[in-house]
Amino acid sequence: MAENMGNNGFPQRDSAEHEGYAEASRSFNRIWKERDSAQPKLLEAILHKDNFNRAYKRVKANKGAPGSDGMTVEEALVYLKEHQQELTDRIYRGKYTPSPVRSVEIPKQDGGVRKLGIPTVIDRTLQQAIMQQLVPIYEPLFADGSYGYRPNRSAKEAVLKVKEYAEQGYTYAVVLDLSKYFDTINHEILINLLRKNIKDERVVQLIKRYLKSGVMENGVVIDTEEGSPQGGNLSPLLANIYLNEFDQEFLKRGVPSIRYADDIVLLAKSKRASERLLESSTKYLEGKLKLTVNREKSRTVSVFAIRNFKFLGFALGRNGSGIYVRVHAKSWKKFKSRLKDLSSRRSVQSIKPGLEKIKVYARGWLNYYGIASMKNNIDDINGWLYHRIRMCIWKQWKLPKTKKRNLIKMGIPEYFAHMAANSRKGHWFCSNLTTVKRAMSKERLISGGFYDLATAYQSVHVNY
Repeated sequence: MAENMGNNGFPQRDSAEHEGYAEASRSFNRIWKERDSAQPKLLEAILHKDNFNRAYKRVKANKGAPGSDGMTVEEALVYLKEHQQELTDRIYRGKYTPSPVRSVEIPKQDGGVRKLGIPTVIDRTLQQAIMQQLVPIYEPLFADGSYGYRPNRSAKEAVLKVKEYAEQGYTYAVVLDLSKYFDTINHEILINLLRKNIKDERVVQLIKRYLKSGVMENGVVIDTEEGSPQGGNLSPLLANIYLNEFDQEFLKRGVPSIRYADDIVLLAKSKRASERLLESSTKYLEGKLKLTVNREKSRTVSVFAIRNFKFLGFALGRNGSGIYVRVHAKSWKKFKSRLKDLSSRRSVQSIKPGLEKIKVYARGWLNYYGIASMKNNIDDINGWLYHRIRMCIWKQWKLPKTKKRNLIKMGIPEYFAHMAANSRKGHWFCSNLTTVKRAMSKERLISGGFYDLATAYQSVHVNY
C-alpha cells in the first residue's frame, strides 16, 4: 500500500486507495468532499504532531485518573510513541471509535451526587487536540457575558460584572438553575450548531462519536443518547457552544446576562421586569434548547438579598459607601468547617505538616474570594484559627512538666508557667490563657509556619 508523507508529518494515501474509499459508505473523506468546506484541513491541523504533542502535555499536567481501559498518563506516552501513526490513520479513515467513559460519582453539598465521565487518556488527548483548534474559531463568537471555561476569563470577573450592572440600577436578578445540564444537552441540536462554524464534516463526525461513546458503570457499557460527559476535555467548550445560543438571544433583547458555565444570572431594573424575564428565559431554555430548568431553585430576587442571591459563592452588599462584593454565608460556613477539620486535635498529629495543609487551602480560598470586602470576618476567623492552633500545640505537649518546661523556654516566668501547666481546665480554655498566648504569640506562630489570614487577605484584596 503506497503512502506519501504530507507536510504535517502524517501519511497521505495514494490515489488508488482514495478510489477505494470513494465507494465506502459515508467515509470521512467522502463526507468532506460532499460538503462545501471552508476549513478543508481542520482535521489535519488537529492531528498535526505539534498540536497533538501539546495536547498530551496539557493532559499530563492535569494529572487525571485512568479511564475505562485503566491506562495511566505515563503508559499513554509509551503507547502513543508506538501507535500514534496508526491512531491518526484510523481517524482519517473514519475507523476510530472512542472508548466508553468511566463513570464516577462526586458527592454534592446538597446531598446529591454529580456524575463525572472520565475518558481514557488517549481520548482526553485527542479531545484536547480538537479543543485547541476549535477555541480560536469560537472565541470571537461568544458573548461578552460568558465567563466560564474561557481563556483569560474568570469567575471573579463575572461577579464584578454583576456588581457593575447593579451600580447602573439593575438590582433585580433572575437566577436560573439548570437540572443536570451537562447530562441533558441535546445531541441533534448540538451537532447542528457545530455545523454552522465547523465546515470540516470529519471533525463534526468525530465529535459526534465522542458524544455517543457511552458510559461504563460497573463493567457494563450504557449508551448515551444525550449529554456531554462532565470530565472530558472537550465538554466545557461544547457546553459553551450550546448555551451561546441563549447568550446571543438575550443580548439581542438588550437583557444584561452573565453566565459562568451553567450558572446564569439575568438582570433587570424592576421586580416586574425580572418576573417576565424568568418566564421568557425558562420558555427559551426548555422550548428551544430542550433543557430542564429547576423551577424550585430558579427565582427572581434582589441582588442585595442576604440569603437568596448567591452567584459563584459570592453575594452583593450595599452601604453608605456604595455597592460591594461579599462572600455568601454558605461559602463562609464551608470555609470555617474546612479549617476546623484541618486544625482539629485529632488530625494535627504534627504541627508543621498541619500548618502547611492549612496554608495551601487558605491561600487557594483567598485567591478566589479575595475580591470580596471581608476584613472584619477575616479578622474574626484569623483569631479563632490562632486559638485552635495553640490548642493543638497545648494538647501535643501532654504532660504538665512538658508544658511547664516549654513555657519557660518561651520566656514565661516559672511561677506563671507552673500555674498554666497544672490547670485542670480543658485544652480550649487553657490555650486562651494570657500566659499561653504570650508564649505562643502571633509572631512566634508565623515564624513557625502559621499562615496569617489577615495579612494574606490585605495583600490579595489591595488589587481590587
